[in-house]
This record gives sequence, structure tokens and C-alpha cells, in this order.
Amino acid sequence: MASLMEDFMSILEEENGEYQRLTELSHEKRQIIIDGDIPALEAITEREQEVTSRLVNLENKRNEVVGDMSIVLSKKPEELTITNMIAFLNKQPGEQSRLADLRDRLRQTLKEMADINKQNEVLLQQSMEMVEFDLTLFRSMRQAPTTANYDKRANNTGDLLGSGGFDAKQ
Repeated sequence: MASLMEDFMSILEEENGEYQRLTELSHEKRQIIIDGDIPALEAITEREQEVTSRLVNLENKRNEVVGDMSIVLSKKPEELTITNMIAFLNKQPGEQSRLADLRDRLRQTLKEMADINKQNEVLLQQSMEMVEFDLTLFRSMRQAPTTANYDKRANNTGDLLGSGGFDAKQ
């Protein structure tokens, strides 16, 4: 059981490191979004996908270790949360405090990552709104204004003025 717990904690430490890398990338991404640098955004997204791939592998390893621990402890894997594992380690205060510290660091890292990702989401939404505004502005600049012509039912016909300037008869 001790080796399983050691494996579990080392996997958690690796996961925390990968989440910290994702957080750093998210910080970099914020400035890239502000600058509107699309090629840099594509590059950083690729780097994020690499880190995410490593995180998926670590999660699979962690799930295997938790599965093995559940067999040894005769518990269901769902019952083996980090908080419950800390309680199980009451006779091993060194490992208990290390696991509690790992949990706290993971929580802090994930909270920081969630906060920066929320900010990036807002920035991206604002960027999309600006692009939409610019497109609407460009479209309206190319369109002629509509006339105030009405049909028999008082509906605007939406006729466009000619774009060639004045339509005067001589």
C-alpha cells in the first residue's frame, strides 16, 4: 500500500506541475489575445494541447493507481477521494501532511488557472464583438442608404439609392 500511495502522490505532483505549465501558458495567451496575434495564438494553443495530452496520460495513471488502492483497501474507487485518503493515513502523519499539502497546492493551481481562463474567455468574447462590429461597419460603408419609399400597405420597400451619386434628370 505504501508504494501505491507513493505512486499516487508522485502522479499528483506531476499533475500539479502540468497544471502550472497550463497556467503559465494562459498568462501568455492573455497578452496574445490583447495583441490580436493570431499566429501566436495558434502556436500557444498547440503547446496547450501537448500539456493537456500529458495531463490525460497522468489522469489515466492516477485512475489505475486508485483502482489498485481500492482493491487493497476493499473500497470503491469513488470513495477514494484525496480527502478520504488523508483520513485513512491518520497513522502515518508524514504521508498525511504531504498529501494534504499536495491537495492544497493542486486546489490553488486549479483556482488560479480557472481565474485566468475566465479572464481570457472575457477577452476573447470582447475581441469577437469587436470583429463583428468592424464587419458590420465595413458592410454598411459599402451599402447605399435605403430610400423612404413605401408600398400600398405602408411597408418600407427597402429600395436602395444608386451608388453612382446623384440620379438627376437633365
